Amino acid sequence: MITLRTIEPSDYQTVEKLIREAFTNTQEGYENEAELVDNLRNDPAYQSYFEIIALKNDTIVGHGLLSEVSVYKDGKIISTGLCLAPLAVLPQEQNQGIGAKLLAELEARAQDKGYPFINILGHPDYYSKFDYKLASHYGIYAPFPVPDNSYFIKELKTDSLTNVQGTISYLDAFNN
Repeated sequence: MITLRTIEPSDYQTVEKLIREAFTNTQEGYENEAELVDNLRNDPAYQSYFEIIALKNDTIVGHGLLSEVSVYKDGKIISTGLCLAPLAVLPQEQNQGIGAKLLAELEARAQDKGYPFINILGHPDYYSKFDYKLASHYGIYAPFPVPDNSYFIKELKTDSLTNVQGTISYLDAFNN
């Protein structure tokens, strides 16, 4: 049975290993995702409510983290939402719905706090299953070069992206 809960500092070391293991053998390979998580935790905007783990028989098998992002246009903030980075599941536990459970819980928490959207840079075949749409469909773009078919956004409230176009701005932790 899979249970989900908010992360605790005593989980950090195990989660770091999980993230490294989850990304090392992917097509993209490990790209410092564990360091990103550490940097995000040290950012003043970090909210532990948006960092969760999945446990199977009291063993951590998955992790997900949301952080704030803003959509800017002409130097003004148009909307503030959240970004998923990273979502990780141990390789031997993948394809069992754990990532989907983490994603659903994070979406529920984001809705609970009134955020209008979640932005993701990720695998097209995976995130499209959960109603994530290409961000470019809404006129929303990354601040750096990314493949259009890997850059997603999901409205958490109906029409929450109506009249929202621009460029996503990430926390400084993403630049370290």
